[in-house]
Amino acid sequence: MLNVLVADDDDNIREILLHYLKKQNFNVVEANNGRSALDFAIEKQLDLIILDIMMPEMDGYDVCREVRRVSNVPIIMLTASGDEFDRVLGLELGADDYIIKPFSPRELVARIKAIFRRVDSTSRKKVNEQSFTYDYGAVKIDVDRREVIVKGEKVTLRPKEFDLLVHLAKTPGNVYTRETLLENVWGYDFFGDIRIVDAHVKKIRNKFKQIGCDVLMTVWGVGYKFEIHA
Repeated sequence: MLNVLVADDDDNIREILLHYLKKQNFNVVEANNGRSALDFAIEKQLDLIILDIMMPEMDGYDVCREVRRVSNVPIIMLTASGDEFDRVLGLELGADDYIIKPFSPRELVARIKAIFRRVDSTSRKKVNEQSFTYDYGAVKIDVDRREVIVKGEKVTLRPKEFDLLVHLAKTPGNVYTRETLLENVWGYDFFGDIRIVDAHVKKIRNKFKQIGCDVLMTVWGVGYKFEIHA
């Protein structure tokens, strides 16, 4: 049985989600503030976190940031605002998806199932992958070990950042649209904002530029490509 944390200070929302998630045979843990949510995320073995942004004691952004320091558990953020800044910030902090209130519990359940399908697909892919390394001189990517070495220094990437980098690095110089990257890296059934691609590219660039290397180029009006600019 999969363990899902529902963190929201609205008792009605937690009650509704508890009802729908239990019907789908999920084991649900509840938190009504950000501090409790973070404690659960650290102490318990969770498979998914549903995280409201506006909560007492600690907001959802801070919880997401702290969780990402220790775990890659999928996170869906709940927001009462349709503001682009709120959505993009959540994605940049490491959320996997977001949904705007008011929302249909059935839609949220569909998004949860989509995330678990992607996680399962990624796990099967890892098992079937052969061990090989992309060696571009300044940049080496070990797919089997899921390691990236830039100018002799190890760069730590989150799972989806690594998957995105590998997809681009397979064919240096080829330009991929955001839609193509979203389909191939996140999966065709991804419900979230296409700008999650931009957020992940930005994170990878920032980590590489700290070592004085730039590998992801923007092709304006089209998308992204992998090139070495040491």
